[in-house]
Amino acid sequence: MPNWLLPENIADVLPSEARKIEELRRVVLDNFRLYGYELVMPPFLEYIESLLTGAGQDMDLRTFKLVDQLSGRTMGVRADMTTQVARIDAHLLNRASVTRLCYAGSVLHTRPLGLHATREPIQIGAEIYGHAGLEADAEIQELVLASLALANISEVRLDLCHVGVFRALLENDVLAKKCEADLFSLLGSKDLPALELISRNFNPDVRKALLDLPNLYGDVSIIVRARQLLPQLSGIATALDELEYLVKLAGNAHVTIDLADFRGYHYHSGVMFNVFVPGLPNAVARGGRYDHVGEAFGRARPATGFSLDLRELARLMPIAERKNAIIAPWSQEKSLRIKINELRGAGEIVIQSLPGHESEQDEFDCNRAVVFVDGQWILKNVG
Repeated sequence: MPNWLLPENIADVLPSEARKIEELRRVVLDNFRLYGYELVMPPFLEYIESLLTGAGQDMDLRTFKLVDQLSGRTMGVRADMTTQVARIDAHLLNRASVTRLCYAGSVLHTRPLGLHATREPIQIGAEIYGHAGLEADAEIQELVLASLALANISEVRLDLCHVGVFRALLENDVLAKKCEADLFSLLGSKDLPALELISRNFNPDVRKALLDLPNLYGDVSIIVRARQLLPQLSGIATALDELEYLVKLAGNAHVTIDLADFRGYHYHSGVMFNVFVPGLPNAVARGGRYDHVGEAFGRARPATGFSLDLRELARLMPIAERKNAIIAPWSQEKSLRIKINELRGAGEIVIQSLPGHESEQDEFDCNRAVVFVDGQWILKNVG
């Protein structure tokens, strides 16, 4: 095996792709700033107890672990930045007011999240802390759709769910509550035969509702069907009202409802969503409300947010066009250096050709040149 072969689902990012990712990162972060989000930069690794606080078992399985040579304690390489940002809000900022935070950086997964997915996503996201109302959820939904629009993604499917439906059912049946973990798994796989078997001794209304959930998937009319089929419980009514509210604010996105999609169930506390776009088999963005994560840090704060993978998103964008640039000869002559610095100060790309390599500018289209004419350096168009 060649010693330069990279691990499975780990890959280098080459110049044209890297430029797409970086330009997208900049424009998305700039847009976050327009909404009032403040940038934070959590560490790439930290002690495992802190990193996985409130994150759930699935995050534990996705996290690479190693021993700190200084302290002897177990550390983890972050697989997600959301809990880190929640820790920053709870402990370092400690504000009583609404706080909007955003972030961007690499994360590392022990296994890919989906087909052809990288194990080293570049995660970018935004979180709102301190407001329990749907207004915060609506802003996050608007922001994720705006982020995709900045990448010129026009066809978007917003897949909504709400953990309140499932939890309201469990609260009304002690036996169902004891089977919560198994029910969560079976609903996620939509395994109706197994659901029928495990629920045979449940409250009849709860059992019927659990068997209905896997089929409550489709367009926004599912909300109407759910009101008809599910028990008249306050928790379910509230969840459906909140979904209906957010559907109306989804703009041009194609909205689907899946009341049995509980990815992130143990982490989220309200509305959850996944965003899909043509050309990618996996969700390009995920998010929702997670009010209880802050409790693990000793300070409960209402919270909602989203994250998306810039590497996945960049795959959908066209090959980056070669950038216009200026070619200049290699020389330390003072007047040439002044001219080059002026051009670079104005935002121009100026490449000084090293001797013998005048035509090797792979990523750039050098359509202009700095040339010496009549005793001065001038800019000239070239073919």
